[in-house]
Amino acid sequence: MAVERTNRDVRTLIRQIAAGEIMLPEIQRGYVWKASQVARLIESLYRGYPAGSLLFWKTGQLAETREAAIGAPQALPSVMPLYLLDGQQRLTSLYRVLTDHSEAQVVFNVETEAFQNQSAATRRNKKWIKVYDVVGPDADVFAIHAELKAAGLDVPEGEIGQRLNALQKITQRDFHMEILHDFDYEEVAEIFVRVNSGGRALKATDLAMATLSARVPGFLGQMEAEADRWAERGYGAFDVNFLIKALTLSLSISGKRLSSVAKLTAASKETVEAGWEKVRRGLARVVPLLQERLLIPTAAFLPSLAALHPLVVYYGRQPEGEQTPAEVEDGLLYWFMAATARNRYGGAADTALTQDVKVLDAENPVEALLSNLGISEKGLSVTARDLVGRNHQSPYLMFCYLAAAHAGASDWWDGSPLSAVVDGFGKPQYTLVHPATTLRNLTGKYSSTEINELANIAFVSQQTAKNMIGSRSPAAYMQHVAASDRAAHAIPDDPAVLESDGYRDFLAARRELLAERITALLERFQPGFLRKGSSQAGVPTSRSLAFTGYGEAGRTILVADVRVDGQSWTGRIDTGGLEAALDAAASGLASDVGINGEAAPMRVDDEGSVIFAIGPFSVRGSLDQWRASVKEALEDTRPLAECPEAVSEQWTAEAEEFLLSDVGAQVP
Repeated sequence: MAVERTNRDVRTLIRQIAAGEIMLPEIQRGYVWKASQVARLIESLYRGYPAGSLLFWKTGQLAETREAAIGAPQALPSVMPLYLLDGQQRLTSLYRVLTDHSEAQVVFNVETEAFQNQSAATRRNKKWIKVYDVVGPDADVFAIHAELKAAGLDVPEGEIGQRLNALQKITQRDFHMEILHDFDYEEVAEIFVRVNSGGRALKATDLAMATLSARVPGFLGQMEAEADRWAERGYGAFDVNFLIKALTLSLSISGKRLSSVAKLTAASKETVEAGWEKVRRGLARVVPLLQERLLIPTAAFLPSLAALHPLVVYYGRQPEGEQTPAEVEDGLLYWFMAATARNRYGGAADTALTQDVKVLDAENPVEALLSNLGISEKGLSVTARDLVGRNHQSPYLMFCYLAAAHAGASDWWDGSPLSAVVDGFGKPQYTLVHPATTLRNLTGKYSSTEINELANIAFVSQQTAKNMIGSRSPAAYMQHVAASDRAAHAIPDDPAVLESDGYRDFLAARRELLAERITALLERFQPGFLRKGSSQAGVPTSRSLAFTGYGEAGRTILVADVRVDGQSWTGRIDTGGLEAALDAAASGLASDVGINGEAAPMRVDDEGSVIFAIGPFSVRGSLDQWRASVKEALEDTRPLAECPEAVSEQWTAEAEEFLLSDVGAQVP
């Protein structure tokens, strides 16, 4: 085995891509860079900044490849190609810019030396020129120079020429290359994962995909085709990562962690293929159940995909064509809803999944699954108190949608069914019944937490939100909604609560209606061995976390208000440090954030959750949830003069896990 080190310029690399002499191995993922990242790369080359090295693999045997996102087919190579292991995003971006790809229209301001993607404004401004027009094969730099001179730039004529010359030279910039010779596929796959994880611990799904690609060439293509099939049915969240997890759980293996990659890599090719057939069979049974029985049109309504895995495993183990008893099917759907309400997989998901998959072979799998949830005798019900302080990030968002869907609710603007109230990305559309602008006009009366409560959300289209609701209170527009449709959406009848002054009474009344509907839905699927009419609700609440933004003159502070068993703790969080830490978390990197003058750690676990230590809590949530929570808290900032003082003492007790989806609510 050997590592060759060499250099090649940008123009040569682009020519090799077009000629098929540089190919993407199957283990590579798709192209994901945004236009702003492409512009920054071109700027780095223009300014002579380091642009990183490239890693290739050369082998005497053809490997499985994937299509490069360059907008044109690659030629058949006349020599054995180099397989690109690290640098796909950069080389693909450069190819796009240098071949005038429609999604890589980077422009350069000759006066300010700024780069960005083309826009209507830059098209009208003669100070901006397209990079391709300067570096492309038919570039007429003399004509461009003359046009810029005539445009009256505040730059000396000689400087214009120097800047155009520097832009032309980006195609001559060298990239350092390392080429691996005579490495086998499995070793190359592990190297690929390491270099593409930025020094982080390997993610289980990354290593699994690389391992499968090495062992069963073409297998990732099968998984991507399966993912595309479900995306067409509204379940685009069933991506390769989800399918890898489903595969590891479906294998007939034992151990403490059924989803461990070590188990997958130890399985034979035949076992993997058999497990894959189980996954496909399971999905073919589960998705129709969700869509037809529960009325969940797309995966975007699901708070956690992890709750689907035990269902996929169970139905995947059933022989083709075998009918599941109705009481078992109802019980499994009941468990799925109960697990979602209890946020079963909001914490250590792998541990919970292992526990749940292991009991699927029990004599009564439904009873065993519910026992894992702590539901053994009494059924689960939802009370109005469970909905207090909950917002769109709560698992109860799905239940509020289901309450309306099972009541036959429709859109208020065009009467379309609720299943059609999704945007072009399959995400649910909803709006506030009492618009935020109307409530905020009552200065200081209602907090952002109250305004954005689930009880103020209705699942209607953006046409309804724009053309019917706007900034009007429900007292002004509800008269145009049929009484039957108001009832289907659980809108209270009392006219007084439709006025802004009666908003808190509206929340209380609608929480009661929604809780009643959700409980009724749960009872429709409740197994017979659970006592009807009983409830496991009513556990005293003792923990809460709320975020509030304070700011003025461009300065903002995020305050965390924590309460545990009657004790309170206040943390002042450095918003700049928090946003920087979230950006780092997007790359899987850990960092510290200032809270009350001390450094608090933020880390990313193997499952992609961002965990942040806030006082007595170790707060867990997805990156999107964190960004949404921060944005929401800072949207309605209060004056800095009202900002509470931070506590002087750090919380010394061991941190308890707190789910970000529970922010604003009282939880046991």
